[in-house]
Amino acid sequence: MPHDALVGARIFDGDTIRDRSAVLIDGGRIAAIVPADAVPDDARRTDLGGGWLAPGFVDAQVNGGGGVLFNDDPSPEGIAAIAAAHRRFGTTALLPTLITDGPAVMAAAIAAVAVGSVPGVIGLHLEGPHLAPARKGAHLAELMRPLGDDDVEALIAAQARVGLLMLTLAPEQAPPALIRRLADAGIVVSLGHSDASYDDAVAAFAAGARCATHLFNAMSPLGHRAPGLVGAALDAGDVWCGVIADGHHVHPASLAVAIRGKRGPGRCFLVTDAMSTVGADGDSFVLNGRTARREDGRLVLGDGTLAGADLDMASAVRFCTERLGVDVEEVLRMASRYPAEALGIGDRFGRIAAGRAADLVHLDDGLHVQATWIGGVRDGEAAPA
Repeated sequence: MPHDALVGARIFDGDTIRDRSAVLIDGGRIAAIVPADAVPDDARRTDLGGGWLAPGFVDAQVNGGGGVLFNDDPSPEGIAAIAAAHRRFGTTALLPTLITDGPAVMAAAIAAVAVGSVPGVIGLHLEGPHLAPARKGAHLAELMRPLGDDDVEALIAAQARVGLLMLTLAPEQAPPALIRRLADAGIVVSLGHSDASYDDAVAAFAAGARCATHLFNAMSPLGHRAPGLVGAALDAGDVWCGVIADGHHVHPASLAVAIRGKRGPGRCFLVTDAMSTVGADGDSFVLNGRTARREDGRLVLGDGTLAGADLDMASAVRFCTERLGVDVEEVLRMASRYPAEALGIGDRFGRIAAGRAADLVHLDDGLHVQATWIGGVRDGEAAPA
């Protein structure tokens, strides 16, 4: 079968820039990157006319989009609408994210993702209910509770159904032994909405937690004598840190310091924490029975608490280059390769290389999205029969 060949753009493969080259796609996967003058004669060529061709963006924290909030519509149709909204902004793989809610909504969310037929949906992120009321943010404290043995068994069963499960919890609500059981089962444990001390956070990371959820937000801060969860996450070399780069959740100077200072191999990666407003009209939505409104680029509850973000991944990419001075290659890694590696799926996503999924984004020189491909299928095209 002839290859599809994408030509005419600078290629960032997740590691380096490749000029005067072409990406060959075969059966939903990357076949190769070849010199532009070595494209097979029988290939179906698409000239992108400049800009950047990069790995599709991977977003580990998406609460909603396209007018749909996952907590309100935990169904295959709901997550399909969310994924379609974010695809317009370059996201080709995402985790629908359920914030703290009751057992029935959690069960529906797991069932919706377990169907497994929505392009771009690669698993599930449960942000709660095992969080700390002291750092509740926009979550309902009355629904938060400690993690128990029965919860661990239920979460392991859910992970088997959805394929990839990320769980945000607070160390105060989850002893290290239970975190270890979750991590050993393949669940991506992330720390967040926590007032944990530095020592308690370090213990949770040692037990198998591998990420920090929206670094700086809803967690014990970095102090000069009490480093808190922020300090523990930045100091631990193998811990990955999601960050919301919108200029509202975290001061640009703090973001820049964290990005520069994060010890590897774990790095800072971009998340949107997006709500239903992304890709939709309207300036308000309901979250757990409370009205949140758009105000000057922020989403806030009546008391001023931030309620997720009105942010898409392409805007976060531009914010990092324009406001923080991060070079294009590194910020593209923060939007694709780093989150894929944090989630343990770097062998499939986050790079343009032979055998990887043909999930791609074409950006113009100003880093605005021009087109996306999921499994080699361009947006607006029908998947092959």
